[in-house]
Amino acid sequence: MSEQTAFRTCPLCEATCGLEITVDDGEVVKVRGDADDVFSHGFLCPKGVSLKALHEDPDRLRTPLVRNAAGELEPASWDEAFAAIEAGLLPVLERGGRNAVATYIGNPSAHNLDALLYGRVLLKAIGSQNVFSASTVDQMPKQVAAAEMFGTILSVPIPDIDRTDHLLILGANPLASNGSLLTAPDMRGRLRALRARGGKLVVFDPRRSRTAEEADEHHFIRPGTDAHLLFGIVATLVEEDLVAPGPLAEHCAGLDEATALSAGFTPEAVAPVCGIEAGEIRRIARELAGAPRAAVYGRIGTCTQEFGTLASWLVDVVNVLTGNLDREGGAMFPMAAAGQPNTRGEPGRGRGVQFGRWASRVRGLGETFGELPVSCLSEEIETPGEGQVRALITIAGNPALSTPNSARLGAALQSLDFMVSIDIYVNETTRHADVVLPGPSTLARGHYDLAFYQLSIRNVANWSPPLFEPEVEPEWRTLLRLAALVAGQGSDADVDAFDELIAAEAVRRETAGSHGPLAGRDVAAVLGELEPRVGPERLLDLQLRAGPYDLTLADLEAAPHGIDLGPLQPRVPEMLRTPSGRIELAPAAIVADVERLRASLSRHVNGQMVLVGRRHLRSNNSWMHNLEPLVRGPAACTMHVHPEDAERFGLIDGEPARVTSAAGAVDVPVEVTDAVMAGVVSIPHGWGHDAEGSRMGVAAAHPGSNSNLLADESQVDPLSGNAVLNGIPVEVAPVREPATA
Repeated sequence: MSEQTAFRTCPLCEATCGLEITVDDGEVVKVRGDADDVFSHGFLCPKGVSLKALHEDPDRLRTPLVRNAAGELEPASWDEAFAAIEAGLLPVLERGGRNAVATYIGNPSAHNLDALLYGRVLLKAIGSQNVFSASTVDQMPKQVAAAEMFGTILSVPIPDIDRTDHLLILGANPLASNGSLLTAPDMRGRLRALRARGGKLVVFDPRRSRTAEEADEHHFIRPGTDAHLLFGIVATLVEEDLVAPGPLAEHCAGLDEATALSAGFTPEAVAPVCGIEAGEIRRIARELAGAPRAAVYGRIGTCTQEFGTLASWLVDVVNVLTGNLDREGGAMFPMAAAGQPNTRGEPGRGRGVQFGRWASRVRGLGETFGELPVSCLSEEIETPGEGQVRALITIAGNPALSTPNSARLGAALQSLDFMVSIDIYVNETTRHADVVLPGPSTLARGHYDLAFYQLSIRNVANWSPPLFEPEVEPEWRTLLRLAALVAGQGSDADVDAFDELIAAEAVRRETAGSHGPLAGRDVAAVLGELEPRVGPERLLDLQLRAGPYDLTLADLEAAPHGIDLGPLQPRVPEMLRTPSGRIELAPAAIVADVERLRASLSRHVNGQMVLVGRRHLRSNNSWMHNLEPLVRGPAACTMHVHPEDAERFGLIDGEPARVTSAAGAVDVPVEVTDAVMAGVVSIPHGWGHDAEGSRMGVAAAHPGSNSNLLADESQVDPLSGNAVLNGIPVEVAPVREPATA
């Protein structure tokens, strides 16, 4: 085979950067940024280059594994693996009912078109209320707040970074994350361009992050107090008559109620709590209100805390009150080419959302968007009684490392009657599985960013065809075969026939409505237009045809560098899907939770140390630690501690410290730095690769410490069920003897 060049979108984070990949005789020889990509224009971070290492990783699974009589995972055929699943999983369903089987969906599924389109088929076939995902250790507060205000799960306002004059960031580090719930390649370049054109960047973070270093202003803020600060800004806008929503006012409900809630949250009242002077809060509010075009953006630090939903809500309340929602240079709503709920159905009105339709069995935590908080998974496995979880299916996830009190969950997994994992590695979670079903290399499957284009700073669309033939079953076929099995069709069900039924039903949904390009069309005729495509390509082609741009998958195939669909445009009121057809600024559940925030104003810190997380450009997910290019250089898993605290507790740079919380203890090397505020220590998440039975050689050589051993699973944001991972009270001391988990 002669040397060939292919163009793809990187699937390893939300930035959706274009890649130029050179292949010679079936081997990847070069990965670099695609200079002609309509969105990333050649930008590439180190993760993109690591795709070669991922594709070639000898630890990546290339055959199913089944646990033998001796308790060891050994290679098996696909038929043997599904026979083992049938023998082990179906009896659990028969004994305990549908809720006896739980599912956990990991973060990488959001980057996987197969999982996005066919994972829901599996969940429906199982029919269990025990669905868990990485969302409740990450972004659920933002999605709950957005749905309450605007009507759908991904109606998240996105800062129009390329046209704004003033950007205020809370609890986010987009130079490390490459954007989060914010699809934007080359964030450093975009933020530098903002400042170069005379704009201002203001960052609030307990750490002086890479993003904070680029800012005009960085303010240390006490972890977990973003909602207090934002209410202080709202109170200033109200007191100083700076509330000016402009034309948006006619589309808002609850404006007066939302502003009235700020009573008692004056800058003077919140300053002692958040650690920012009252005069500074007032100045910041005035500058935000006075900027020609401004946007407020909050992310993981504002979500993974006890007031996560309130903070997420207040971000967009401030955007509304300053007149910066749904305007150029403000916080705007993307219009993706495929799959976006707020472009479907009747414009300007919808069903809205309903939460708490069922609750977890043990603690009574309510569902959100069909899933329960992963913080309660351990107890649902451990606690006997009707509905006890006795089997688990994991899809591209590592909850034994990435969820609160992960030591407890690891022990709970050992007690299951049966466990199935769909994953490319034997990791800290899948080592407990009875059957592991591998997925193909990311370079051997088609890719389209169905979720992240709904969160993009610019409307674009890009399809990546498979670069190689898959060495294992395509993941969509695995998911369908598993769905057929749990639906009672046996381990050798006709996957192709099942896929035909799914496609026909999807077409019926698109043609049955009274709105949209396919409304009223003949089902058979539409299906005929989709031929000969099958699987994810057929469903994606359908969604593109049903979308707002008159596109087909063939159009994307003819444009290997992507299609630029233009900058974000004002979309209110047509994008609203609330029952009222208005922006709900004062949703009842959120209003009720404000009293909990108000009560916290009297809380005193008294010098107690608290823990926050930390993101690193090279390690967005734990499995990335098995790629040599991403773990080179100085150790990333260290504890940042301020010099004053290091002196106070006798901590020495480079030496180990013990960090203890209500949930557990870890030992971690100390890194003394004034980049973290006094009273706070910071440890990155996703490390702790020293578990027996894991088969990730590179990661095991760089194990690090698992910070989630310190997270208390009893602490969640009550509105979203999201775990509290920032602001955890801890004690720190020099290590004198090894810690026990």
